[in-house]
Amino acid sequence: MQARELVRRTKVGTPPSVVDVRSGFEFQSGHIPGAVHAPTWKILLKMASLPEDKTAELVVTCEQGPRAQMAQGILNMYGYRNVTLLEGHMAGWRNAGLPLET
Repeated sequence: MQARELVRRTKVGTPPSVVDVRSGFEFQSGHIPGAVHAPTWKILLKMASLPEDKTAELVVTCEQGPRAQMAQGILNMYGYRNVTLLEGHMAGWRNAGLPLET
């Protein structure tokens, strides 16, 4: 999903769940408003707070992409069927000057 589309959908009240798989330090330094912090290892061990509805729309992000791609695969393996990646990830989000929450 493109960052601008995520911002637009948030403004109109139809945002997907944003899953940020970065470390705690990275997450605390700034994340997409409303994002759920779920490091990839917590998803793998089924310790992450994720929607119970496996058809829920999820957008996964990390700093550059590799952890998000891994998390997407794990989520698919666990039955989540509507999982996409944020284009440009957090680096792109920040570079575009989009809002951050700390």
